[in-house]
Amino acid sequence: MRAICISEYGDPGVLVCSERPTPLPGPHEVLIETAAAGVNRPDVAQRKGNYPAPAGVAADIPGLEVSGRIVAIGEDVKLWEIGDEVCALVAGAGYAEFVVCPEEQCLVIPEGISVTQAASLPETFFTVWNNVFDIGRFHPGERVLVHGGSSGIGVSAIQIIKAMGGIVFATAGSSEKCAACQDLGAELAINYKEADFEKTINQHTSGQGVDLVLDMVGGDYTNRNINLLAPMGRLVIINAMRGRMGSVDLIQVMKKRLTITGSTLRPQSIAYKGTIAKALMSKIWPLFPEKIKPVIYRTFALEDAAKAHELMESSDHIGKILLINERYGEPKPS
Repeated sequence: MRAICISEYGDPGVLVCSERPTPLPGPHEVLIETAAAGVNRPDVAQRKGNYPAPAGVAADIPGLEVSGRIVAIGEDVKLWEIGDEVCALVAGAGYAEFVVCPEEQCLVIPEGISVTQAASLPETFFTVWNNVFDIGRFHPGERVLVHGGSSGIGVSAIQIIKAMGGIVFATAGSSEKCAACQDLGAELAINYKEADFEKTINQHTSGQGVDLVLDMVGGDYTNRNINLLAPMGRLVIINAMRGRMGSVDLIQVMKKRLTITGSTLRPQSIAYKGTIAKALMSKIWPLFPEKIKPVIYRTFALEDAAKAHELMESSDHIGKILLINERYGEPKPS
């Protein structure tokens, strides 16, 4: 099979298309012929040597989400059959024509969504559900600030929170991106390059602030997020793009009884991810396509993964970037 491999750590040019043996599914695993694979920030970090794959996963093939057709099943698989089209969260090795995945981490293709479009869903939807609903304890009617509102995580979070009864505020880096956030359901979108998001939100809410912050920025955003949180508010950190160190006003935390937490999803257990998959299929998948839709900015052929990474690092995109396996569904030699 063809796979996109990291030849050495470095810039996008280190991604090369290579021939690799097609993997075989083990017990409770399925083999997926990939129609498409999502491109995500952790893939960029892995390419640079900053986000190693867990044990048992091909260390030099990035990719955390795919869609496609199940073409083989391992022993004791109960949830799927050969021929089922699915999208799936994988621990790595998604930039390939075939990938093995635990059966619990596969999901049906949502109604009204093509198999290619479905590759844009797993990584961001698993992340948003885990951090906003499970860890962040979101309740309908709450105000939620989503930083990076035009990112893959952001466009998913805005739609999910809005559909589940929340009020969403978002930050983004241009007027075009802010308009896209509002089109997706954000009540307020702030261009952080032109306005102070803390002051703007305080003015908009008459000083009441927000109940929950989903933050992928870190650094000097940390205390500004804390300033915005209402009593019993929660700050959930999922990345630290502006730095891993941030100042915290501990008196504010104590006075307002705040929770500061965060997570990474990749190292969690199959059972943990399987629980999220069940929640998504029961709570979120029925909202497609009327209330939630995939937001795909651009697609690239699988062999053009380097160009996809260049676009990801430019931050010019709104929504998701996909790699397409143009050989999907072609007859294979026996």
